[in-house]
Amino acid sequence: MKSCLVLRHVAFEDLGALAPILARRGLGVRYLDVGIDELGRTQIEDSDLVVVLGGPIGVYQEDAYPFLLRELALISERLASLRPTLGICLGAQLMAKGLGARVAPGSAKEIGWAPVELTQAGLASPLRHIDGGHVLHWHGDNLDLPPACEGLAFTSHCPVQAFRKGPKLLGLQFHVEADPGRIEAWLMGHAVELAQSGIAPGTLRQDALRHGAALGQAAAAIFNEWLDEAQV
Repeated sequence: MKSCLVLRHVAFEDLGALAPILARRGLGVRYLDVGIDELGRTQIEDSDLVVVLGGPIGVYQEDAYPFLLRELALISERLASLRPTLGICLGAQLMAKGLGARVAPGSAKEIGWAPVELTQAGLASPLRHIDGGHVLHWHGDNLDLPPACEGLAFTSHCPVQAFRKGPKLLGLQFHVEADPGRIEAWLMGHAVELAQSGIAPGTLRQDALRHGAALGQAAAAIFNEWLDEAQV
C-alpha cells in the first residue's frame, strides 16, 4: 500500500477534503503532530506522499518553537529528492524556505473567502479549477518565489499565493482543503486572531455556506489532477 505522511501543527487544520481522495486512491495516511511526535528521517524519506499542513506560527520563529529547525531540515531533504510533497499555508512557507526563499510577515493579513488571480502557469496547472472562485485565506506571512519554481497565483497583498517545482512539489498559501462543514473548529481555534483582526465569525460562517460547495468540487479536481501528475 502506498503511504501518505501528514505533518500537522494544530488539530483542526487537517487533510479535510483531501482525506477521502487519498482513501479512494488506496493511500494509507499517518499523521505526525509536529512538536509532539518524533519526526524521523526515514518516515519522511520513505513516504510516497508528504503533506505539510498549516498552523498559526511563522517559519522564522525558531527561537520560540525550536522544533521548526528539525522539521525544516527534514522537509528540505525531502524536497531535494523531488518526491511528491504538498504544502498548505505554513506548509507552503516551510517548503519555500527549504527551497531557498525568504519568508516574512506580509503587508496585511488575509483572512476570509476571496478569489486568487492565476498566472499563465497557474491557468495551465490543476489550479485552473479555482479560476473565478473563492478560496479560504488564513495567513499573515508572505514568501518569495523559490529558485527554479513557477508562481501559480497571487493577490494584491500576496505576490506568491501558490508555486510549484516540476510536477511533484506544490505549495499553496490558501486553503482548498478546508472542509466547510467543519468551519466552527477554525472559528474557535482562531478566535483570538479573529477578535484581534476585527473579523466577525458570522461573516466567515456565512461565506463558508456560500462558497464551500463549489470549493469542495474544485478541490477534488485540483487534488486528483495533481496526484496524477505527481504519480502518487
